[in-house]
This record gives sequence, C-alpha cells and structure tokens, in this order.
Amino acid sequence: MKNWILPLIVGGATGVLSGFGVGGGTLLLVYMTAFAGVDQRLAQGINLLYFLPAGLMALPAHMKNGYIEKPVLLPAIGAGLICAALSAWAATAIEVGLLKKCFGAFLIVIGLIELFGRKKE
Repeated sequence: MKNWILPLIVGGATGVLSGFGVGGGTLLLVYMTAFAGVDQRLAQGINLLYFLPAGLMALPAHMKNGYIEKPVLLPAIGAGLICAALSAWAATAIEVGLLKKCFGAFLIVIGLIELFGRKKE
C-alpha cells in the first residue's frame, strides 16, 4: 500500500535537481535500474517522458534569468534531435547487458570529470 512513497520522494528529489539543471533524469534512471528493478530500456523510456514536463517547467526560470544563449539554441537543438534519434535506434539494437555497461561507464567518466576536472574561476 505504501509502495508509492519512495518513488514519490525520488521523483520529487530528481525534479528539484532537474530544475537546477544537474541531471535529475540521469539520477532517476540510476534509481529505476539499480534500486527499483526496472529494465534498462523501459527506464530510458520513462526517463524521456519524465524529462519533458520537468524541463518545460524549469525553462521559463532559466530564460528569465538569462541562462539560455539564443545564438546556440537552434544548432544545439538540431544536433540534439539527430543524436537522440541515432542513440535511440542504437539503444534498441544492442543487448541490455552491453547497454548497462555503456551507461555505467558513462556515469563513471562524468563522475571523474566532475571530481578531478579543472575548476573554472
């Protein structure tokens, strides 16, 4: 009966992180695959549906505060759409075990870059 409390807390926490722009959707994906036992591909689909309203809710505040560089917006959106389509096709073509390893490696690399990367002043 109380099986909805933890997903509610995780969804709320990742929503806050998404609003800050720090990858709440990625953390949601980690929660779903590592702790909730959701299949990797299903978790990816849920994450995509989660990101759309979360991103749309955060966008007006970021635009109001001038955190959107309009000259790079269209090229970034175009590249993002093309790469998302190719990546979605690739994710459905490879086996789930390899997909999990690639995602894990991605998280490790990003974590190392964040820990040991050069600090900007």
